[in-house]
Order: sequence, then structure tokens, then C-alpha cells
Amino acid sequence: MKTPLKTIFFSALATLTIFLAVAYTSCNRDKCKTIVCANGGVCNEGQCICQSGYEGSNCETISRQVFIGNWQVFEKGSNTNAAQYGASIAPANNITDVVINSFYNYFTLPINATIVGDTIYIPNQQLQGKVVFGKGYIYSNATYGQFSNMFISYEVIDTATNVPDDFGFYPPDGSAPSQWTKTN
Repeated sequence: MKTPLKTIFFSALATLTIFLAVAYTSCNRDKCKTIVCANGGVCNEGQCICQSGYEGSNCETISRQVFIGNWQVFEKGSNTNAAQYGASIAPANNITDVVINSFYNYFTLPINATIVGDTIYIPNQQLQGKVVFGKGYIYSNATYGQFSNMFISYEVIDTATNVPDDFGFYPPDGSAPSQWTKTN
């Protein structure tokens, strides 16, 4: 009589264990079940992990879009007088890349740059007798609106004289970052 009682007890225990395991796993909700990530993003623990060049809660925004447009530039370099001029930023072929037109109020050829989040990177490049490189940040301004201002610290080096013109890239030489305000 001991054996059937043991069998019933272990059967009941096994059934209860299986029931609790099924109930427990069914209570663990899939956090990504209702999440749809755009532009190749992947859901992880209920949040989209975006591919490079995209952002937003569902990867729906192209990161560089806030940089695209016309800008009014105010700057004074370490070797140039204060200047105000217009420049523009346009999309390039890669989703993370842009080109800057009229940069430094000198270049007639576009300057290449890469966008990562709120940062613009100007890689070292040589054109029109100068070397240029730098980096900047876009930010919001209460007066002009969201993503309406940008600071860019950069340096332009004349290849003939090797004289640099610094815009806040190597402080403290008296220079300051270039200030950009979006006009459209």
C-alpha cells in the first residue's frame, strides 16, 4: 500500500510542478510583441535598437535631418576677423553623411561630414589649398526652436604656409567655436 501512495504523491507533485511552470512562463509577457522597429531596427527588451543613421523610439527618424538646411554662421578665427555668412548642409549618399557648402566662407567645393546623433564630425580632408577638420553639436534654443543652433569647433590649415586658423578646436588660443543658427 505504500507504493501506490508514493506514486500518487509524486504524480501529484509532478503535475503541480508542470502546471506552475506553464503558468509562470505564460505570465512573462514578450516586451517586443507589440513593438515595430523601422529602418532595420531590432527590438530588445521592449526598446528599439536603431541602425546607424536612425533614431527615435521606433527608429523612424533619420538622424541627419535636423542638420539639413540653410544656416547663418557667426565666427572669429585665431587668424581671421569676425565674419558672418550663409552656409548650407545637404544630404550625401550614405544615410549618416552630409556635405557642407560655403564652409569657412571660402570653400567652393563641399566639405564632407558625418552625423552621429546630435554630433557632426568633419574628418580631416584637404581641398583648395587647405586642410580642414572638426566637430560640432546641434542643440535647441528657446528663441529659435528645436535643433536650431549648432556649435562647430574646427581648424583650417593653409597648406602653402602651414598657418592654422582655429575656431575653438585647440583652446585656449583666443578662438571660439563657430556659431550656427538655422534659417530654414
